[in-house]
Amino acid sequence: MRIPQIQALRALAAVLVLAFHANLVGGGYIGVDIFYVISGYLITGLLLREIEDHGSLNFKAFYLRRIKRLLPTSFVILLATALVSWYLYPGTMRAELGKDIIAASVYLSNFLFAFWQMDYQNLNAIPPVVIHFWSLAVEEQFYLFWPVIVFLAFKYGGRKRLFEIIAIVTALSFIFSLYLTAASPIWAFYSLPTRAWELGIGALLLAIPRRYSLSVFYPWAALLAIAYATFFFTDKTAFPGTAAIAPVLGTAAAIASISSWPKVLNFLSNVRITQWLGEISYPLYLWHWPLLVIPMVYLGRNLHIYERAIAILLTLLLADLTHRFIEQPLRHLTLSPRKVVTFAVIASLVATGTGTAIAMSANNTITLKSGEKYSLAQIMQKPQVYLDDCHVNNGETLSGPCTYGPESPTKVVLFGDSHAAQWMPVLEKLAYAKNFQLISLTKSACPAAAVVKIENGPYKNADCSQWRENSIKRIQALKPMAVIVSGMQHYELPSGYSSRAQWWLEGQAKTYTALSGSSRHIIYISDTPHPQRDIPSCIASARADKCNSTVPSEAIFSPGWQQINPTSWFCAEICPAVLDGVVVYRDNSHISVLASEMVQSELLSTLLSLGVFASK
Repeated sequence: MRIPQIQALRALAAVLVLAFHANLVGGGYIGVDIFYVISGYLITGLLLREIEDHGSLNFKAFYLRRIKRLLPTSFVILLATALVSWYLYPGTMRAELGKDIIAASVYLSNFLFAFWQMDYQNLNAIPPVVIHFWSLAVEEQFYLFWPVIVFLAFKYGGRKRLFEIIAIVTALSFIFSLYLTAASPIWAFYSLPTRAWELGIGALLLAIPRRYSLSVFYPWAALLAIAYATFFFTDKTAFPGTAAIAPVLGTAAAIASISSWPKVLNFLSNVRITQWLGEISYPLYLWHWPLLVIPMVYLGRNLHIYERAIAILLTLLLADLTHRFIEQPLRHLTLSPRKVVTFAVIASLVATGTGTAIAMSANNTITLKSGEKYSLAQIMQKPQVYLDDCHVNNGETLSGPCTYGPESPTKVVLFGDSHAAQWMPVLEKLAYAKNFQLISLTKSACPAAAVVKIENGPYKNADCSQWRENSIKRIQALKPMAVIVSGMQHYELPSGYSSRAQWWLEGQAKTYTALSGSSRHIIYISDTPHPQRDIPSCIASARADKCNSTVPSEAIFSPGWQQINPTSWFCAEICPAVLDGVVVYRDNSHISVLASEMVQSELLSTLLSLGVFASK
């Protein structure tokens, strides 16, 4: 028997995730957490009733029901997504597409996406079209282990022991989630061990005696907690960790107090559209993301609001059709266990085979309408410092020796984040041309300007500050001929500043003071132009004329620095994606290796004008 209030919570969860991915609410990703609490409550209740009614648990029947419930819909949507993406995506993107389809096919996509460092909260410019399958993988893994835990715990201690075990599992999972959210946020977000407590909270609701009735306060408190998380959480919120408490306990309170829901909430729950959204919530969740992503990739840009509205309407239509003609009929179809397992095996093989075929159809060449051809691998190539482990990552506070160019008593240091590292290719060429040793001191997401950033994911201000301090000590000891500093200015602006320039000038001044006396030439290269799109994917979509939306960065210099503004090297009336036959940007932020090398004469001329090298 379906409970209208549970259906309403399902509807709310699906709508929140849809709204999040349509860029309508910042914390809508908590819809997944609402789903988890509901699943923990319903699945544990189903298992417990069967054990109490029959004294045992039919594991075979349970797993067959799960296959019939989940697999047909996910297989159809995954296959449709794969084929449409293959047809519309440029060949240069098919290797990643095929890999992602395989990941979604093998029920381990959550771990694979974590291993590939794909951030669901802060999706990059080429988001995997099936990344949302991670949550389905978590549930499938839960269904694999949970019946065994419930059965054994009940068998050796009844309901009391069962809920004691569930409480222990829930507490351990929550503690691990807190630890991993700080230590490795990506793994915390995607892993079953860090999400199991959310399902466990749902299961623990069954320990509340039926005679115990919660007051009307609880439904309103639940709604307030969910609303708070929806509107105040963002993609910068460390999640799950303590932040997940609000949506998880909010959902738990909503379920526990169903009998006390006020009339207005019961009315809204029983409205036909609410019940309909609850009924189609599963296919709605699976359809929404491909319908938002595929047009984005095909057009080579973010979707306008009206385009997102069309995608949402199409999502609702396809979800309803899938529910009517696939989900419901197959769920209630009487099939032998052998046929169900055979279908599951064939579906998995077809999906993985499709992913493999898509990956094998990839090519590495971008061809423009003008006939120009570009190697995607060459465009997206990173400077050598990345390959040498000389570009320091999050959590690290010391750079290695990282010397380039010829052996020479003359030293030049490059200092900053990845927007400093992007200058390595041209500086290494100059090192050989002008006979100096180049030392790379760069760290991911850690600008040389001593600004305090908003902490996000694995980035910690303390690590960045310590690395910056260690690097400056090394520079002071080296006494190089020149220190060349740069950094990305387009990080999110913290509160308390009237403008980005104020924030950046403050950090620059601190760094200049710390570097004073280390060299006769303390040089700052202002930030390169800022792409509004991922340039390789935009060009790969065969719409190079639509890719010239890059904007100049403001040239910011605090007093004391010798100044270089590279904007004119890459921009005239516009900042083109392709300049003199070279693709200027390797992603949606950094100039390409070829673009760096392309401006060698401009950089050398500017350094000569600053007196860094003796002119001849």
